[in-house]
Amino acid sequence: QVRFVESGGGLVQPGGSLRLSCAASGSTFSINTIGWYRQAPGKERELVAAISSGGSTNYADSVKGRFTISRDNAKNTVYLQMNSLKPEDTAVYYCNADPVIMRNWGQGTQVTVSS
Repeated sequence: QVRFVESGGGLVQPGGSLRLSCAASGSTFSINTIGWYRQAPGKERELVAAISSGGSTNYADSVKGRFTISRDNAKNTVYLQMNSLKPEDTAVYYCNADPVIMRNWGQGTQVTVSS
């Protein structure tokens, strides 16, 4: 099993930036693609960005051009650089495999974009 620990969230003003980190431990060798997900109040959890072990990436249309996902395989860590943040980016952000492994959901990290 894999454990994911998210960090880096916080309160930021619109237009600001945050960098989230996802530290993975356990049987990480079995996961090819890791994604960042988010869940806003009253909404379903959605995939924001994903990155494969080979570095291929994809993004939700809502964050293209603003967010960048990256990974450091040696550190078993995935990052999400978030720029030009908007209030609608407010959510709890999680990382997990893509496709999702339900038992691997962590606590997430809160991102709040507000003036």
